[in-house]
Amino acid sequence: MQPVIQIKNLQKSYKGGFQALKDINLDIEKGEIFALLGPNGAGKTTLISIVCGIVNATSGSVTADGFDIVRDFRETRSRIGLVPQELTTDAFETVWDTVTFSRGLFGKAPDPAHIEKILKQLSLWEKKDNKIMTLSGGMKRRVLIAKALSHEPSILFLDEPTAGVDVELRKDMWEVVRGLQQSGVTIILTTHYIEEAEMMADRVGVIRKGEIILVEEKNTLMRKLGEKQLTIHLQEKLDAVPDNLKKHGLELSGDGDSLVYAYDTAAGRTGITGLLSDLSEAQIRFSDIETSERSLEDIFVNLVHEEEDDE
Repeated sequence: MQPVIQIKNLQKSYKGGFQALKDINLDIEKGEIFALLGPNGAGKTTLISIVCGIVNATSGSVTADGFDIVRDFRETRSRIGLVPQELTTDAFETVWDTVTFSRGLFGKAPDPAHIEKILKQLSLWEKKDNKIMTLSGGMKRRVLIAKALSHEPSILFLDEPTAGVDVELRKDMWEVVRGLQQSGVTIILTTHYIEEAEMMADRVGVIRKGEIILVEEKNTLMRKLGEKQLTIHLQEKLDAVPDNLKKHGLELSGDGDSLVYAYDTAAGRTGITGLLSDLSEAQIRFSDIETSERSLEDIFVNLVHEEEDDE
């Protein structure tokens, strides 16, 4: 099956020589949730803006549903919905009017039943007659999603969709996104909330300084790069890691009451048996041992730091 979004050799340079995107190649599969992660200024919003027809690329090509975004602009734009990072809505319009107007911009015939469905899905129905200016930041962001869905797109871009939204509302919005995926909508999101990608994405891409440095299925990525941590809770505090234990790369907690050991789950040997033996030899007694897995946030931070170290 042909990818729903195909990006080939995409580059974007601005006057003055700044290169925002460098030879981007990326395929997005139909029906997936793809999370694009990267630090501020990495090129996430520029990439989305080009695909959505807001910014012109310097070179390269992008197709959406098989249509070229430049040559077939109207066709591709009708298939794409965009929820921008900035809260840009008409403050004096009502929720109903602004969402209905957005549908009309794409030449779609009026469909009050569809608008009602969206507003109810996003918990906006009771606010339909409220002016945008009276809504909270979280509700305004929901209105942006409603506007993006008003013309029934098959591809939805979410640029920092839950920025400024409280935790409870964020989780509600995750459910909305999952529902959209189940209805067949392909979703591409950028986010600073790593747990958002970890919770929702099928695949993860990492962009840094205008370059895609990794694209991987989320579960495969976490399995490949995943480490576990063994935390050893000591019966007596230590001032420093004993010399005979330093070979294990242990870290002493700030208050000295536990030792932390990182090991690779994919390795043939974890080194735990040798560590426990050396602890016994050093007459270090412990009250408990617990393990924890690295999160996607740990992996992301390490990836970015590794790229910086290679420069």
